[in-house]
Amino acid sequence: MLENHIMLKKLIYILLLFILTPLVTYCADLGNSIDFKEYPNYEKVEPHTNFNGDPIISGSVSKDIEMNLDNCIRIALGNNPEINAAFQDILAADARIKQVWSNFFPTFSWQTSYTHIKQLQLSDALGTNLQYDYYLLGQISLQQMLYDFGVTQNQATIRKLDYEGYKKTFEAIVNDVIFQTKDAYYNLLYAYENVQVANDTVKKFTAFYDQARAFYKSGMNPKVDVTIAQSDLSDAKLSLIQAKNGVNLAIAQLNHVMGVPYLEKYKINDKLSFSPVNLSFEQAVSIARDSRPELKLAEIKVENARQNVQLMKKSFFPTLSIEGQYQRGGKHWTSNDGFNIGGFLIFPGINAALIRNQIKEARYLYDKELANARITQNEIYLEIQNAYLKLEEKRDQLPVAELQIKQANENYHLSFGRYKVGEASPIELKNAQTTYEDAKLIYYNALYEYNSAKAQLEKAIGKNIINDCDKIDLKK
Repeated sequence: MLENHIMLKKLIYILLLFILTPLVTYCADLGNSIDFKEYPNYEKVEPHTNFNGDPIISGSVSKDIEMNLDNCIRIALGNNPEINAAFQDILAADARIKQVWSNFFPTFSWQTSYTHIKQLQLSDALGTNLQYDYYLLGQISLQQMLYDFGVTQNQATIRKLDYEGYKKTFEAIVNDVIFQTKDAYYNLLYAYENVQVANDTVKKFTAFYDQARAFYKSGMNPKVDVTIAQSDLSDAKLSLIQAKNGVNLAIAQLNHVMGVPYLEKYKINDKLSFSPVNLSFEQAVSIARDSRPELKLAEIKVENARQNVQLMKKSFFPTLSIEGQYQRGGKHWTSNDGFNIGGFLIFPGINAALIRNQIKEARYLYDKELANARITQNEIYLEIQNAYLKLEEKRDQLPVAELQIKQANENYHLSFGRYKVGEASPIELKNAQTTYEDAKLIYYNALYEYNSAKAQLEKAIGKNIINDCDKIDLKK
């Protein structure tokens, strides 16, 4: 029994020694080695790429289609469904004008019938069954309206105003689609710049990580510097992934605006750039008065309401027309024939209280359109103000943002130089890099917002602004 007890103790001792020896060795080396399972090399977390170095998206097909802003606008004008729908409204409005003028065209009708008649009252009075058949081989009727005292003319004028209104609505939609295309295009260029910034950040944090590893291997710095550098590198790579996805989202938005959501992959070679706008606020307002389709549409709606008032006042007026008929039939299908012709002055059924209040309603709606026209004018004025003031703000912000980039870049190089000689901490270097990255993003964002504000100003005045001067492109 004693020997068995001693053997059991020896086995427990050997087992504890086998378990605790690696643990003690690990604890003794804790903080002086890199656990690559916990912190993999950056090559392990790089996205899979093809031979050209571009990220592969499952199911995508790379194409070498080059796109610029002019091509995007042409595609949008030809494919955006809102433009097509507005154009169909114009065609429908034109057809409605012709429908009104059809009142002056003759109306034909044809009728054929068979009738069996039994005169109940006469049959009872005479004591005999009076019934007979009546055959109508054909009855041709022709009716022609000669004059309605201007009612049709009034209705046609209203339909013409509707037609002009739909044309102005079409112009407004085209103007808005062009702005949306420009804004989406500039947003895509901004997304590309974000990718460049993210790529540059990954390169810098990679250099920081390599430097930290070199210091650690030489024993100059502890492992925590490597851990911090690796964590910063991972954050930078996540930001790069998000930036690349931002490009895909921006392309999807641009394709949606152009009306071709399934357009294959294409390349954009443009860059965000600054082009000065030498246009005064007074000039912008003056141009908008002549070019903005919404202002013209408001004027058309006012005139349309006035014409409706005139039309309501003609509710008492009669209609002068003639009508002729030719009939063939009788006791047999061809036993007899005849015709009649006559002129008619037809007065409508008059409800004085109804017509009086309809006229009042038309007058109130006319006053409403006058107020709406003023609202439209004020809103467009405010839209021009907002776009113009934002344009000035971003224009003045760009030089400051560019200077911030230079200062942040200089600060980063100084911090990295200090870190290489062991005088700066990883936190200082990270802050310097983050400041530099933020400065670039602020600059590119200001550049995007400047171009977007310029496109908004072009929409607000209804004309394209030529880049190098304050002239206006009259071809829209």
